[in-house]
Amino acid sequence: MGPLTLAVDTKTSSKPHLDAPILKMQKKKPFASINAQEDSPFDFLRILFEGVIAGGTAGVVVETALYPIDTIKTRLQAARGGGKIMLKGLYSGLAGNLAGVLPASALFVGVYEPTKQKLLKTFPENLSAVAHLTAGAVGGIAASLIRVPTEVVKQRMQTGQFTSAPDAVRLIVSKEGFKGFYAGYGSFLLRDLPFDAIQFCIYEQLRIGYRVAAQRELNDPENAAIGAFAGALTGAITTPLDVIKTRLMVQGSANQYKGIVDCVSTVVREEGPTALLKGIGPRVLWIGIGGSIFFGVLERTKRLLAQRRPISDQQPNPKQD
Repeated sequence: MGPLTLAVDTKTSSKPHLDAPILKMQKKKPFASINAQEDSPFDFLRILFEGVIAGGTAGVVVETALYPIDTIKTRLQAARGGGKIMLKGLYSGLAGNLAGVLPASALFVGVYEPTKQKLLKTFPENLSAVAHLTAGAVGGIAASLIRVPTEVVKQRMQTGQFTSAPDAVRLIVSKEGFKGFYAGYGSFLLRDLPFDAIQFCIYEQLRIGYRVAAQRELNDPENAAIGAFAGALTGAITTPLDVIKTRLMVQGSANQYKGIVDCVSTVVREEGPTALLKGIGPRVLWIGIGGSIFFGVLERTKRLLAQRRPISDQQPNPKQD
């Protein structure tokens, strides 16, 4: 299948393996983040369930830990010209945000993991990066249905437009209608689909390469370090998209910008090209640390869930390819 499997005894296998060079080098094949054997049947419901639990847990932990940095980043990006930002109420909107982060993170990983495994079983080994990119984008699309309304409410509370999540929901519906919850949806997808695809692809490919070089499983600090690097790099690359997304989401009913293109041209014309990099420091810090926590918790939770499986599900079945 490629990089998603554990070592297999070639004497018990009736089919040649694509990873023979790797088997000769280290007696086992590298696999991506999900702890599944090639010889196990594709158990969609189990992988979905474990992905939902692991993703929800990781999302809540990282959001709670890093919410103040995200608030500062949002206020920097929303400030026009040389406007100052407030450093009070850095946890404003956290409770309401967690109500969206939990199902969104659970849905993302719950979709990503089985999609990734299915694609890795379908694609040739040399296209594993394409499988990771595609699975990340698919997971992002699914999660966006929850992420976008959560992000709209969160960012308007962070910028002081509302004092509580219930008030935000009520006033957005009364002034803008249901579509107000999806303000900036296009720019959100423009930022998050590339971000999700690139971040998870970098993370998975680095883990595979590291495992081949080390000839062993990665420990928790190593998973966290790779997650931090993947997150920080992807965060820096996508900062301009994040600025545009923030401006569109916080404008409310004023409709200051007519769309993505108009927002970009207006920001560059009025504030200069460097305005598209506003908040890059907090963003890289936030996503770098967040990647470390998220992927560290994700892998740890998945490993704990795998240990709770029945013994028969943990052992390779030589009859399956």
